[in-house]
Amino acid sequence: MARSDPGTSPGAAHDESAARREPTGPRRTGATPLLSCRADPRFSYSLFIPPRLRAIERVPLLVSVHGSLRGVESSRDAFADFARWHGAVVLAPLFPADPLGDGNEDGYKYMAEGDIRYDRLLLAMVAEAEARLGLGFDRFCLAGFSGGAHFAHRFLLLHPERLRAVSIGAPGSVTLIDPKRGWWVGTSDMERLFGRAPDLEAMRRVPVHLAVGDSDLETASITHRPGSRHWRTDANRAGANRIARLTSLRRNLQAHGLAVRHDIIRGAAHDFVAVAERARDFFHDVLGPGRAVAFGA
Repeated sequence: MARSDPGTSPGAAHDESAARREPTGPRRTGATPLLSCRADPRFSYSLFIPPRLRAIERVPLLVSVHGSLRGVESSRDAFADFARWHGAVVLAPLFPADPLGDGNEDGYKYMAEGDIRYDRLLLAMVAEAEARLGLGFDRFCLAGFSGGAHFAHRFLLLHPERLRAVSIGAPGSVTLIDPKRGWWVGTSDMERLFGRAPDLEAMRRVPVHLAVGDSDLETASITHRPGSRHWRTDANRAGANRIARLTSLRRNLQAHGLAVRHDIIRGAAHDFVAVAERARDFFHDVLGPGRAVAFGA
């Protein structure tokens, strides 16, 4: 069912929606090539648009964020059948490694790098996709695996009002809601750094999914050491491996009143395919039955 924005009449919302529904780019379907982000052409994104999708007032959007190896196509295509079923668009951003030429491959995971704000970049990509396709999006679903899960749960801390649901798959490190510790381990200086403190009331409206394989036990790549780029005191305090760290995140979120589904996947190691399957199940529960209204005859 179409929904108007709070505080506006259905007629006004429809008029405003119609006024911005003329696509600014070609209306193709299926997977797109990487599209340059107009807000900052150093970055790009790819879309999946299901066939026969037509412009209605709101269309579901699922954003899928890649891991450290930047597998954008895999991140996008894992949700293509889901998009066909739900009449949804998939957006997969590309945050390339080392954008400032200083050897940093992990900047997007921590939301800020020099003058780059990765959360704002994603919001710019979402707005550009709306304009490009002549569609409007609901609050969106956000999925991230590994490095992308770093991004996803930190985006939840910064912009819960933009999210319908979030799936966080096997992050190497986690940020806990903690007013006694600084970013990225805790949240005490979030407002100084990002202009936003955690909005717990808004966060409690976002269903959260956590997933990790029960054999995801490698620690060498996720152990922070003094002198490393992202070293912080207590950087390893959430646990030694991804299972322990995700459990710490679950306990922290639940202690602050968030609804969390936690999947520990039997027989899986650091496995995007296994985690994406659980994420699709979670988002299907969030969106409900397929939205046939989004398709033309």
